[in-house]
Amino acid sequence: MLFVMTDSQIVDNKFLVYINDILSSGYIPELFAPDELDTIMGKIRGEAKSMGVLDAPEHLMNFFINKVRKNLHMCLCFSPVGDAFRFRARQFPGLINCTTIDWFHAWPRDALVGVAERFLASIEFPSEEIMSAIANHMANVHLSIDAANTQFKERERRFNYTTPTSFLELISFY
Repeated sequence: MLFVMTDSQIVDNKFLVYINDILSSGYIPELFAPDELDTIMGKIRGEAKSMGVLDAPEHLMNFFINKVRKNLHMCLCFSPVGDAFRFRARQFPGLINCTTIDWFHAWPRDALVGVAERFLASIEFPSEEIMSAIANHMANVHLSIDAANTQFKERERRFNYTTPTSFLELISFY
């Protein structure tokens, strides 16, 4: 089971309390009412016994939590742009300590040109050379912003990010 959540879906940081609990322990305290827990324990009792787990509430609960940990995966799609990610990482340490961060690298020039040409293909141009020149110009603009971001970081010691979404927005603005 995969749970996907983007940072734009977090309308209240209280959501992250539960995400942090799941990441840290695999369980959200008081998520289930006592009668629901009894039902869950009854449903996993047979499987737990076949795995050699003792038929005691705490052992069954540990078996259940381990099963959740094994089968529930979370994909959190958070942008590093702005202060929100930094604040959330400090308030909810499970976001950093209990995850694998997948950093996305800059797109190579050929990929930028290819994406621009694909999206620009729906527009009628007087010639293919003009469309190709515009696609190359868009790639150059995007790459020059990346270079400016590097200079900005060196000079100001602050990050500024250019994402693939900003490149796609450039194309759609055109």
